[in-house]
Amino acid sequence: MSAGAAVVTRGIEKSFKGVPVLRGVDLDVDAGSIFALLGSNGAGKTTLVRILSTLLKADAGTAEVNGADVASRSAEVRESISLTGQFAAVDDVLTGRENLVLVARLRHLPDPRGIADELLARFALTEAANRRAGTYSGGMRRRLDIAMSLIGDPPVVFLDEPTTGLDPQARAEVWATVEQLAGRGTTVLLTTQYLDEAEQLADRIAILHEGRILVSGTLAELKRLLPVATVEYVEKQPSLEEVFLALVSGTPDGGRSPGPIPSRKEPR
Repeated sequence: MSAGAAVVTRGIEKSFKGVPVLRGVDLDVDAGSIFALLGSNGAGKTTLVRILSTLLKADAGTAEVNGADVASRSAEVRESISLTGQFAAVDDVLTGRENLVLVARLRHLPDPRGIADELLARFALTEAANRRAGTYSGGMRRRLDIAMSLIGDPPVVFLDEPTTGLDPQARAEVWATVEQLAGRGTTVLLTTQYLDEAEQLADRIAILHEGRILVSGTLAELKRLLPVATVEYVEKQPSLEEVFLALVSGTPDGGRSPGPIPSRKEPR
């Protein structure tokens, strides 16, 4: 396993009914970082997360999470991770506090109510603690879902498209939660199809397309893959969206217009 890495994959392959979904995926996710796996629907993001969380077996390749091989030491992997899927897994009939207490009891942890109260405060849900989760807004439900997944303080968290279907305010709430996790030293592997989400949150970004990693690096490194556009002596750095579209479409400039567009804006 690479020094300082919390998640490492080498040559991961997976097919379903003869259709390749992952075609040799290599990843290195640094401990304590936010790593965004960016890709369109069907790119293989969820399949990779399910393999890393021991819910699926890879057809080929190796993967380690927190130093444990996902195939041969799956129990250790499950003890060190949490997984939040695309849809909140809260019980709408229970209150926010009752959802948290239930999970703490299922994990056989001491002082479930104390754990619940700490997480409610941490995720700004204390005032809604005694309300049924079914009355929560989308952002509140997602924050509660993430709080439930953190019971037991797992060092590695997988967030599989956590803002799907949320409005802009709810997305901002989830973004703040993710940044808070990394600030406390948790490793976050985030899958998303939203370019602005990866740009806002991630320390490093990998673009997954048709089961392969096209490129991996920091936002600045990815932007350098496209030439700087110069218009009337004004430099415009390529956006992450342009990098993504250029890589998945095979066009060198991401479909940018060939003609200059006059601009009075300052260089970005």
